[in-house]
Amino acid sequence: MDIVTTTLKRIKPVNADLLQQAQAKLDNKTKPPGALGRLEEFARRMAAIGGTFEPDTAKKVIFTFAGDHGVTAEGISAFPKEVTPQMVFNFLAGGAGVNVLARHAGAEVRVVDVGVDFDFENASGMIHRKVARGTRNFAKGPAMTRDEMLAAMQVGIDLADQCKAEGITLVGTGEMGIGNTTPSSAMIAAISGKTVAEVTHRGTGINDAALERKVRVIEQGLTLNKPDANDPLDVLAKVGGLEIAAIAGLVLGCAANSIAVVIDGFISTAGALIASELHPHVRDYIFAAHESVEIGHRFMLERIGAKPILDLQFRLGEGTGAALAMTLIEAGVKIMNEMATFEQAGVSKS
Repeated sequence: MDIVTTTLKRIKPVNADLLQQAQAKLDNKTKPPGALGRLEEFARRMAAIGGTFEPDTAKKVIFTFAGDHGVTAEGISAFPKEVTPQMVFNFLAGGAGVNVLARHAGAEVRVVDVGVDFDFENASGMIHRKVARGTRNFAKGPAMTRDEMLAAMQVGIDLADQCKAEGITLVGTGEMGIGNTTPSSAMIAAISGKTVAEVTHRGTGINDAALERKVRVIEQGLTLNKPDANDPLDVLAKVGGLEIAAIAGLVLGCAANSIAVVIDGFISTAGALIASELHPHVRDYIFAAHESVEIGHRFMLERIGAKPILDLQFRLGEGTGAALAMTLIEAGVKIMNEMATFEQAGVSKS
């Protein structure tokens, strides 16, 4: 039995009674019922996911998974693939957007090499879990073998298990990989049946000619590889990415360990989409950080059934949106934990 099958067996639905009881607790706070809107949603969901009416969000971690993509050989990105390792060193040095926003949120950033075409050797602070030196060019054949895809998913599952052991209650997803909006668009096109043009955008900011080429490359890859829309792992292996597979594993692992997981933008949501297609209760554990300007992202969120917390016109990835969304989830938790009840404050309820 493979690691994915074993993990799927551990996933349970969130307790609906706990959701109701948490809302009842919130309704007894010094405010009109529902007056804090989605902050109350975040609080009751955190209570139900963690199985406690006093969730502790002190330990928060964002995992930024890095991997390269063979499809960059087709000229679908504004940046060369050499930027992937350069940005990884920036993450490790604490200088990237995700580092700044994670510090703001009080979250730790953990950088994971799951598939960069570069030897990091003993780079300080890196989690070394390289499965392969990037994917293959899916315009010419499958991006990954099934074994490579499962190995990358295991990276994420293992990290989620480690989070449980460490008492981490809020996990964020992030990624770095030049060219990774291309597999993400291919994945949602394959699963949703939408046309490639409907779900493909400019990624790092490519021009019109490059966008047309990107659409053609994705169409070529889908025609060649024929990913099975009813088999999410087949889609992931044929047109996905190693960092996307690791995110899918992390989301599955968080659901299996009753840990809330905040998914970042388009690429992170591609991983979460695979996880949610594999098990109906995975979505109970997902918070969608924001809606990206990448046009395929909305279709992914709709299919998962996740309502984005923010809309800031982001298109950076890394885990930047997840960091900001964590601050609002934590705000909701603090309302439930710290706000006075009517009785405590001596305020009349009616």
